[in-house]
Amino acid sequence: MPPENTLANIRVLVTRPAHQADRLARLIISRGWEAIRFPTVEILEPRDDAALFALIDRLHEFDMAIFISANAVDKGMDAIKSRRVALPAQLAIACVGPGGARQLERVGVVAPIIPKHRFDSEGLLALPELTQVHDRNILIFRGENGRALLGDTLKNRGARVAYAQCYRRAKPEADTTALLRRWSQRGIDIVVATSVDGLQNLFDMIGPSGHTWLINTPIVVIGQRMAQVAAELGLQHIHVAQQASDEAIVEAIKAWRG
Repeated sequence: MPPENTLANIRVLVTRPAHQADRLARLIISRGWEAIRFPTVEILEPRDDAALFALIDRLHEFDMAIFISANAVDKGMDAIKSRRVALPAQLAIACVGPGGARQLERVGVVAPIIPKHRFDSEGLLALPELTQVHDRNILIFRGENGRALLGDTLKNRGARVAYAQCYRRAKPEADTTALLRRWSQRGIDIVVATSVDGLQNLFDMIGPSGHTWLINTPIVVIGQRMAQVAAELGLQHIHVAQQASDEAIVEAIKAWRG
């Protein structure tokens, strides 16, 4: 490993939603690097509050609630609080990654069911708690038009599944002129993308003129599914963080430069 001072002056493009980028940006800056914020996902309220609230009012009928992301925890727990509904004692709580687990712990949900290694639907489905689910009622808190794999697999295993769609993702309206100018002057060393939607939105937002820069810039992603999508978009230098955490992302940047 090279001396730490060779890791200075790394310019990192952070694509997380604006309200979720602070901690990662602070960690990047604490290393002496530069955090360039360019949100590629905007988190909005769901289109149908009534359907969400109707499911929350029936929370006592479910055996398990699964929060598919940190956004699902934030928005789902806010909706539960707004209905003045307590989490039933018998309700098992699961989430996909450590970010969601931290958010749950902040609202008093200790030790949720969480994968130990792979932080995605596949990792969650491999857990024993989600293998034997025949005749169980499972509520999945997620964004609108979320990935179908988790729910479909649980249904195939005999569970009854409902979706609490508690937010929606949108592509921000943003002027990319300054970003593309900086990229063309080789002012971005590495990109961090933490969701498939965010990566796809970045690709769309920068347009054909920016694709060459993105394709040839190293990128850190979280999870093998994101790595596959990045490869499908033509990216050449893909690095996968060991975990879906800010610390693991910073370590992946260090490993790339090292």
